[in-house]
Amino acid sequence: DILRAAAPLIELALAEDIGPGDATSEATLPPDLTVEARILAKANGVVAGLPIVEAVFRRVEPRLEATALARDGDKVTPGQVVMAVRGPARGMLAAERTALNFLQHLSGIATLTRAFVEAVAGTRAVILDTRKTHPGYRVLEKYAVRMGGGQNHRMGLHDMLLVKDNHIAAAGSLSAAVRQARAAYPQLACEVEVKTLDELREALALDVQRIMLDNMSLEMMRAAVEETAGRVALEASGNMSLARVAAVAATGVDFISVGAITHSAPALDFSMDVETGRAG
Repeated sequence: DILRAAAPLIELALAEDIGPGDATSEATLPPDLTVEARILAKANGVVAGLPIVEAVFRRVEPRLEATALARDGDKVTPGQVVMAVRGPARGMLAAERTALNFLQHLSGIATLTRAFVEAVAGTRAVILDTRKTHPGYRVLEKYAVRMGGGQNHRMGLHDMLLVKDNHIAAAGSLSAAVRQARAAYPQLACEVEVKTLDELREALALDVQRIMLDNMSLEMMRAAVEETAGRVALEASGNMSLARVAAVAATGVDFISVGAITHSAPALDFSMDVETGRAG
C-alpha cells in the first residue's frame, strides 16, 4: 500500500518544510480565503504519485479537495492538467512544495522506466529495478517503476536469495555459497551472480531459479543464452544505459536490471497554478 508507506515520509517532509508554520502565507493571505488551482505537467513523461499528492493536501488541510484528472501510469504532455485543487489558500500553499516534490520524483522514475521499457519492446527482456533506492522510499520508488511498465526485483534482503560475488568469496566457492543458502532458506527463490561462462556452467548444475550475468560483454551474454538454452532465467546487470539496453535485450536474456531508474532518474517537472480566489 503506497499510502501506508508514504505516511511517515509525508510527516517528515511537512515537518522540515512547514515547521511551526508557513510564515509567508500566514502573513499575506486571510484565513478565510478559498482558492482553486491546477497542477500541470511541464514536460512529456509518465505521471506517478497522484494519490500521495492528494494525501499531502489532505494532511495539511482536511478541507482541501484534490481531484485527479489523470491516472498514475498515464503519459502526460506539457500543459496537461493532472489534478485540480480547491480549498483554503493557506493550507494549499503550505502543502504545495511537499506535494510537488513527491509527484516530480516518482514521475521521473516512471518516465525513465518507460523509456527503458520502450527501448526493449519486441524482445523478451523485462526491465527490473534494484535495491538502489533512496532510504525510506523503496516502496514508493518501486511503485513508480511499475507505473512506468517495469517490474520489481526483490524488495529487500529477506524475500529472495541473491548470492553475489562477496558471498561466493566468503563461502569459498559459488557452489558452496548456493548450497548453504538453499539449505537455510529452501522456501525462497534463489539467484546467483556469475561473471564468466565457467561460473555460468557451475551455476547451471545447481538449484537456482535465475542467474545474473554481471557486467558481461554482449558477445559473452549471447554465449550464455545459447549455453543455458532456456533451462534457467537469465538476468543481465551492470552499468545499464538507454544507449546499450536494446543491444543487451537482443542477446536473448530474460531480465535486465537497471539501477539508474531509481537512483538517477531526473525529476519530471510539474507546477501548481492558482486560478481564482474568494474570501469566505
